[in-house]
Amino acid sequence: MAIDEILDEHEQSRRVQDWLRRNGLGLVGGVALGLAAVYGWRWWQDHQVQEDMRAADAYQQAVDEVVSRGVAAAPRVKALPEGTYRTLASLVLARAQVEAGQRDAALGTLRGAMPASGPLREIVELRVARLLLDGGKIEQALSTVRGDSAAVEELRGDARVAQGRRDDAREAYRRALAKAEVGSPQRGLIELKYTQVGGVPATPPSP
Repeated sequence: MAIDEILDEHEQSRRVQDWLRRNGLGLVGGVALGLAAVYGWRWWQDHQVQEDMRAADAYQQAVDEVVSRGVAAAPRVKALPEGTYRTLASLVLARAQVEAGQRDAALGTLRGAMPASGPLREIVELRVARLLLDGGKIEQALSTVRGDSAAVEELRGDARVAQGRRDDAREAYRRALAKAEVGSPQRGLIELKYTQVGGVPATPPSP
């Protein structure tokens, strides 16, 4: 090997050593931070899984208590943390309260578990609106629901029937039929209501 090559290798080695002296601690620290981030993220994921499992267990215990004790399980349901599980358990409790003749309590349960958004919100809104409609509070029921799903339009039709407004009811049921899934039990019921207010359901196309 030529002397120039030996000197070049020596110079390169010295430069590497100098760079490590200047940056070695930072390099080690960066690696340590990276490892800490990875393990921290894994810990957080494991923690979330454990929290979800605890929440699911608490929900199941609350529902089991509603099934076994009925409305007496209300404190157990209301003690659940806010979130999806509490909303689902509240739907079960509200049904038990309605069956026990506690309509106002059921309304309070549902309103207290109303999600800010998402598909569960429409379900809770519809339950509240149904209770209001059954109690003769038609305008309150109509103002509770939003959107234009088949279930919402069906409720609007039911409300207009209760008001004696057959034309408006027929139009609401027509919109509901346009949204309802073909062949579903819900569609069959809407078609029946539509017919009762003078509507003529469209004949499905031949196969």
